Amino acid sequence: MEKISILHAIIMGIVQGLTEFLPISSSGHLVLAKFLLRADLGANSAFFEVLLHVGTFIAVCCVYWKDVWSLIKEFFILIKDLFHYCKEKKAIEMYPERKMLLLVLIASVPTAILGLIIEKTLADVFMGSVLAVGLALLITAAILIFSARVPEGRKQLKGIKYSDALFIGFVQGIAVTPGISRSGSTIVAGLCSGLKREFAIRFSFLISLPAIAGAMLLSLKDLSGQDIALNGLAYFIALIFSAGVGYVCIRWMLRLLKKNKLYYFGYYCAVIGIVAVITGLFM
Repeated sequence: MEKISILHAIIMGIVQGLTEFLPISSSGHLVLAKFLLRADLGANSAFFEVLLHVGTFIAVCCVYWKDVWSLIKEFFILIKDLFHYCKEKKAIEMYPERKMLLLVLIASVPTAILGLIIEKTLADVFMGSVLAVGLALLITAAILIFSARVPEGRKQLKGIKYSDALFIGFVQGIAVTPGISRSGSTIVAGLCSGLKREFAIRFSFLISLPAIAGAMLLSLKDLSGQDIALNGLAYFIALIFSAGVGYVCIRWMLRLLKKNKLYYFGYYCAVIGIVAVITGLFM
């Protein structure tokens, strides 16, 4: 069982808070940060990294609290209506809040399936390889630079199709790969599906919530009382920094992304990706 230093917790929390909402891959930067810090957390690694994502989960909930509260309420209302439908064969009503819930749930299905597949097949390769993360960052760079050529669509909640949500969820599942930006790739996928930029951003952040919650639940099986006693304070500090920095960053990013400046980050990812690839080749 490895002890996590407070300084390490602070640095990783800041890295996560910044890079989750900048379209530059938080998971990829966490791998690079661990390499630069020479940090090997052993059995703590998976839970610690999911915990950092929980911090940014909290940030999204704070920024989009009205949407999140609406989704939670609608989830239980939908269960009640489904029960009545099965019992009394009454028609299920469809309205905006319910459609948004269904869109988020539909997008979460391919994300969960692909996430589990990638975690089992590629996790060891990417989590321990600066070269692999560098190559993935170059893919992210290409996606972001390509976004400058994608015209803004007109679809919002009323116009978006369930097939659009399925496609965006599929892209989010692939973005589980460290180095592939989740926010960047899903926003671009939304734009390619004809979504209005502001709605594409909003939908991208909302569909991240079930993915993070599911990863957190899966990681709990590896958590022990001894681990909490040893690293409880470090976990708490990392969570606070991740959430606090993430909240500030998401507010800033919302203004920036609405101006169609996503491709700027593509050049950054290209530079970091090239450096990571060269470093990986000569390690």
